Amino acid sequence: MVTIDETAPVVVRLSTTIDAPLERVWALHTDIDAWPSWNADVDRAELDGPLLPGNSFSWQTHGLDITSTIREIVPGERLVWGGPAGGIEGVHVWTFGQTGGQVTVHTEESWSGAPVDAAATELGQALRESLTAWLAALKARAERTG
Repeated sequence: MVTIDETAPVVVRLSTTIDAPLERVWALHTDIDAWPSWNADVDRAELDGPLLPGNSFSWQTHGLDITSTIREIVPGERLVWGGPAGGIEGVHVWTFGQTGGQVTVHTEESWSGAPVDAAATELGQALRESLTAWLAALKARAERTG
């Protein structure tokens, strides 16, 4: 099982509970090409091939062009991606669990590299704000009916 880098200078862990079926939440989150339609922080996203370990997707967020590689996928439960961007090595783990009619989405991400070493506090806050917004956008879109 792929995990974040627990020794990285920046580690952020957040969760939210979404009042929607797991299938809907998972479908929204894994339709990478559609991220910009519900996540205002993502300017573009394009998956190269099927959503399988070893395949990559290119995306742009906060003006940064990123190429991430899928490292692990357990359908309906877990999605892990990572890769370098602007000198930062990131590992991002998403887990999904259903309890009754609700889904708990847990995200944890680690950042390491020279830019992080130079500004860990600022970059950690930026990552926390970004992931908070991502979870809020996912929740808002998944809970919208119709």
